[in-house]
Amino acid sequence: MSARMFERFLKDESGAVTVDWVVLTAGIVGLGLMVLIGVNNSLGSAATALNTDILTTSASATALN
Repeated sequence: MSARMFERFLKDESGAVTVDWVVLTAGIVGLGLMVLIGVNNSLGSAATALNTDILTTSASATALN
């Protein structure tokens, strides 16, 4: 391989845009997963509280009849 070909190889930036998009996409996916985990934890707590309220209300309504 000649020195001129090696210089052209080092200056070639045709794949740099692809690398940028891969990094950007990975960051967006990571942020999406963090949001999803936070929402999932919150919904799990809310669902548990709602279930407890429903069971308590049902038990109270049954006791009144």
